[in-house]
Amino acid sequence: MTIAIRESFPYRYDEVGSLLRPEKLKQARDNFRNNKIDEYALRRVENKEIDRIVEKQVEIGLKAVTDGEFRRSWWHLDFLAGLNGTQYFIPQKGYKFQGEETRSGGIKIIDKVTYNLDHPFFKDFKYLNSIVPDGITAKQTIPSPSVLFPNEQAEVFDEYYNGDFNEFLNDTIEAYKRTVQHFYDLGCRYLQLDDTSWGMWASFSKGTLLPELRPFAEATVKAINSIADSKPDDLTLTMHVCKGNYDSHYAGGVGAYDSVSPYLAQLHIDGYFLEYDDNRAGGFEPLKLISENGRQQRVVIGIVTSKRPDLENIDFLRGRIEDASQYIALENLCISPQCGFASTEEGNRLTEEDQWNKLNLVIDTAKSVWKD
Repeated sequence: MTIAIRESFPYRYDEVGSLLRPEKLKQARDNFRNNKIDEYALRRVENKEIDRIVEKQVEIGLKAVTDGEFRRSWWHLDFLAGLNGTQYFIPQKGYKFQGEETRSGGIKIIDKVTYNLDHPFFKDFKYLNSIVPDGITAKQTIPSPSVLFPNEQAEVFDEYYNGDFNEFLNDTIEAYKRTVQHFYDLGCRYLQLDDTSWGMWASFSKGTLLPELRPFAEATVKAINSIADSKPDDLTLTMHVCKGNYDSHYAGGVGAYDSVSPYLAQLHIDGYFLEYDDNRAGGFEPLKLISENGRQQRVVIGIVTSKRPDLENIDFLRGRIEDASQYIALENLCISPQCGFASTEEGNRLTEEDQWNKLNLVIDTAKSVWKD
């Protein structure tokens, strides 16, 4: 088991998590679904490709690396379906994105939500942690508890709690606490919650969060803070606020962070990953609330898009960092791509070479701004 050297995370240059699936892996997953290969053969392909991309991440200089989420089909459903009390199903329709509809997938809550000691993500993390070299941290990503909140539009249905949201919330919090602790026991020292709720709520609101959304925002704050307050001190916990990412399309419409920033600033986490790759995110002014909450949290601004292959100008990126530093101290800022490159196994419309070029641009830009 590898225990990573303690670094200040998020690092000055970081990544969100998912990476483009290579064709060999896509073909192997398709063969497995069609009963042409067994699970052992699939895992051999997964291991080989994970070995390769971990080596590449280390080679370009990342301090924390992921397995690219190569064993997942969805960024969220695979994890949620691994909890006790949930069931994956295929609904009649997919999710509505700007420009297309996704393939379909959803979750039914069919029993009491509890921690699953045999959750497949534990085995997956153990493998990742076993192959990272000394001095490199294995970063684990899982969906935020708010992603499991029953929501017909999100294809998450409550068939057990009969609308008793408080009971559901308390059970979910306990399941997450125990899950996070077990990741820690396996050697995890850097864990990220991926959360699309904030981005969607912001897209529905202007300036102030809609009254009907406030109870859910408050419940999310309660859940994340309960998890953060119970975690070991040397486990870094961050959160990525996502506006949706499927085949280079987004889900959330125009929605600055103004309406949700009062809630984000209440979180007891160590860092935020916020999407800022286009004008849909608005300005950096909402960061001021985070900078003034007294927690000295790091904010990773996602100013390099993972949706398109063309490279941003480094001087433009440096200017964006300077703009953000007007609202939060430069020492508490970091940069990354705005999202992962493949929130689902389909991936965005880039090549693997484009992906590495984007990550190299993030690293080069950060090194030109920060010297630590």
